[in-house]
Amino acid sequence: MQTVILAAGQGTRLRPLTESIPKPMLSVAGRPIAAHVADAAVAGGADELIFVTGYMGDVVEEYFGETYRGVPVSYATQEEQLGTAHAVRAAREHIDEAFAVINGDNLYDPESIAELFANAPAIGAFEVDDPSNYGVLSTSDGRVTDIIEKPEEPPTNLANAGVYLFPPEAKAHLDVPMSERGEHELTDVLARVIEDHDVTPVEVERWMDVGRPWELLEANELLLGEEGRRLDGEVDADATLEGRVVVEEGASIGPGVTIEGPAYIGPDCEIGPNAYVRGATLLEGDVHIGQAVEIKNSVIMQGTNVPHLSYVGDSVLGRDVNLGAGTNVANLRHDGDDVELTVKGDRVSTGRRKFGVVVGHGAKTAINTSLAPGVTLSGDATTAPGEAVLRDR
Repeated sequence: MQTVILAAGQGTRLRPLTESIPKPMLSVAGRPIAAHVADAAVAGGADELIFVTGYMGDVVEEYFGETYRGVPVSYATQEEQLGTAHAVRAAREHIDEAFAVINGDNLYDPESIAELFANAPAIGAFEVDDPSNYGVLSTSDGRVTDIIEKPEEPPTNLANAGVYLFPPEAKAHLDVPMSERGEHELTDVLARVIEDHDVTPVEVERWMDVGRPWELLEANELLLGEEGRRLDGEVDADATLEGRVVVEEGASIGPGVTIEGPAYIGPDCEIGPNAYVRGATLLEGDVHIGQAVEIKNSVIMQGTNVPHLSYVGDSVLGRDVNLGAGTNVANLRHDGDDVELTVKGDRVSTGRRKFGVVVGHGAKTAINTSLAPGVTLSGDATTAPGEAVLRDR
């Protein structure tokens, strides 16, 4: 099964994290989101992967190379991001049979992808409580009869999960006109296929769009909870590791450290002494967590340092961040309301009572800095000693 993985977008809702990392290559449970997508596709029966890249496409190509898990890999470039059908059209010269299309920044379960691959043509569907915010499938007698974008009166509660299996002739239908949103939509291609074929809705067990910073936390909470226990690095005899904890080769866990899983400690990380890591925490690699630091339910990216006497909770820290001694992140509002975060210029509810901060790559805090809930520090931002940061910077 030829499988097209869409990985060209800029991920603007995840800025500043995507300013130097393409969205599909952000890490979940120690591996890029796109790798989890590719794993599900290969497990489902993909015998060729075609990545459509655009923004920082070289990062995707460097990671996946010419083969991935024994499956050949090829690449197509979407020069402008003009919609999903436009993206697949960029890969058209590689397609010569029935083909699947999967979003490279969504997480799926392999079992559902295998079922979808076995029911050509088909579309993945996910049952939601409020379908009015999604593209919704209309069905009859076990077949898809229509797809309606954000309907006021949804015909079903089955949302379009962004994974498709098209018949070979759909390749000729990719030149769809631009929609009212200013994009060439893959759903318009699906509508043409529905006219000529019986399209099966396949309900997927897992569908998570990792599109905003708090969803990166949610994705790690989900997948880290499925990881086993593996200790390949050095663990001091006086350290305590409980539950599902992965310590990769080259990592070092010092004396007095307590880690309560699920947690992933990447290669060349240094933890301790006397540090406390808990909750669903990902330390991507070459991360230093020092004396008396507490990290709770957070994503800490490559090369970041939290040297000593600091607290980071429910937060996402980018690459090469350095927190000065005594930096403390607040992750709970006094009024008990959900924490809000700035997304594309607007304050948006995270839907979480506890959420800390998002810190861009290369940012630095001075000693005794306090960061309020929902603050975003842009890449290379700095703070002054003893400063209380209450707004984005």
